[in-house]
Amino acid sequence: MPEQPHSSPPHSAAPHAATLIGSVQRAMRLLECVAEHVHGAPAKQLARETGLALPTAYHLLRTLVHEGYLRRDKGLFFLGEAAERLGSNGAQQKRRSTVADTLAHWRDAIGVPVYYAMYRDGEIEIMCVADTPGNPAVEEWADFRETGHAHAIGQCLLAQLDEDARRDHLDRYPVQSVTPYTVRDDHTLLRRLQHMRRMDPVTERQEYALGTVCAAIPITVGTTAAAMAISLPSHQADRLLAAARQLQDEADRLLGSLAISISI
Repeated sequence: MPEQPHSSPPHSAAPHAATLIGSVQRAMRLLECVAEHVHGAPAKQLARETGLALPTAYHLLRTLVHEGYLRRDKGLFFLGEAAERLGSNGAQQKRRSTVADTLAHWRDAIGVPVYYAMYRDGEIEIMCVADTPGNPAVEEWADFRETGHAHAIGQCLLAQLDEDARRDHLDRYPVQSVTPYTVRDDHTLLRRLQHMRRMDPVTERQEYALGTVCAAIPITVGTTAAAMAISLPSHQADRLLAAARQLQDEADRLLGSLAISISI
């Protein structure tokens, strides 16, 4: 007998929409509707505006309140802490994206790797780096947090701290030789930091990595110490200061948006 063609399972032709979960869609509509009412809204109004049956709306609203996405006060529904955290995380991601895009623009305009760092909770943190295969960032061969005395980013951040905070940092991360060019002791480093002019680029030549020179510029907003930095191979050291000044000019023009993004 000739082989009969196989028939497709009945559900294979089902529309993609059939895989969507209706209760989730309805809950999201309620959340969006509540978000539009800054001063809160009652269940009946929310049901009417979302086109949901009142019993369905009540059930979903109770569930959302239980999970913390909504809160109820005097019969009105407001966004809850869980929903606000989602919004906060989304805003944080947007700020990160803004900084990453800005660094990438400067990387391409200046032709160097660009770094963004902060001093937060007693630690040096490299928050974002923009580089290319042709202009790679400095390899972190020794922990950036522990070797702040040796690289331009660390020196720039430490220079923005008060004396007690600097000494606290050095008590936790003592000066050590990273390369033959690294500053040799706390006293020499502290004297160097004290003589740095507040808005001048901080430069170092092969103190952290042999064959590399770096420059950092301070970005201070309120009590937050931050820095932008660039790096170059040592045979291009004659470009360092000009490139740092170009970065500083660019950063000055965008200081407002950087201030908004400073806490990424």
